[in-house]
Amino acid sequence: MNSAEFLNAVAERAGLPPHEAVTVTRATLTTLTERVSGGQARDLATQLPEELRGYLRKEVDFAEPLDLVEFLNEVKARSGMDDEQAATGARAVVTTVCEAVSADERDDLVAELPKDLRRLLQPTPRV
Repeated sequence: MNSAEFLNAVAERAGLPPHEAVTVTRATLTTLTERVSGGQARDLATQLPEELRGYLRKEVDFAEPLDLVEFLNEVKARSGMDDEQAATGARAVVTTVCEAVSADERDDLVAELPKDLRRLLQPTPRV
């Protein structure tokens, strides 16, 4: 999956215009990077489009303990979207990440997320 396909999938799933899909993708990947280990962030980056890899850069190896509410608040703050748009957008980005990476990498990501954050992994169909 290339960058345009990734962002188009996010836009379709979240019902957002392309420029907002870029914004929520940046916000979600940046927040997700904080929530996973450095190794997991690097592993995800290798399987995502090159243009998105910078959002997965992490200097430390530990994961911040963010619950779902904190995660969505971070996405909201970084994207400038309202609660509903941030939640819908974050779910669209995470769904697209899971579609874009290998099954093993998806399983590794799921293993690192707390149970409440796994709710973001419920498949979101494209509209």
